[in-house]
Amino acid sequence: MKFRLLPAVAAALLCAPFAASAQGLFGQALTGQTTHDMPATCDNARFLADQQGLEQSGPTRIDLPEHLCGQVLAISPKAKRTRSGWHGYFYVSVGQGVSIRIVSDLDQMNAPQWPWVNKGDQVEVQGRYYYDSLRRQGVDWTHHGTSRKWRWPGYVVVNGIRYQ
Repeated sequence: MKFRLLPAVAAALLCAPFAASAQGLFGQALTGQTTHDMPATCDNARFLADQQGLEQSGPTRIDLPEHLCGQVLAISPKAKRTRSGWHGYFYVSVGQGVSIRIVSDLDQMNAPQWPWVNKGDQVEVQGRYYYDSLRRQGVDWTHHGTSRKWRWPGYVVVNGIRYQ
């Protein structure tokens, strides 16, 4: 099964009326504000506005706090080792035909052996949205840790069970 990951043109056309009201990071950046706090609850609308803004501006070094909810569309059944450790990957539908890649740092999370998420599961994700390009974007930092550069602890809730 193939998925269209964050279709730029369709999202821009479908989200235009929505983005004008949501503003997201780009409305704040234009007014000189630099804060972008983590939403207390799921806010897929804000994510879609932020994602659309990054698609329009192109790759940046901006990372955004996002709190998403949705249904798991696909998973990578095997964990992959990267320079920062073992990671599990899955894709979540966030509405308006858009899906986003979720990256879980398995070395940092208190979770069972991967995969601990299945296609069709309902998830809530709090983490850091990064945008390197249309094909290289996702939500990472979904574990409990923080750092000097990232102040929000992340987590993934799968069918009511919280992993962090």
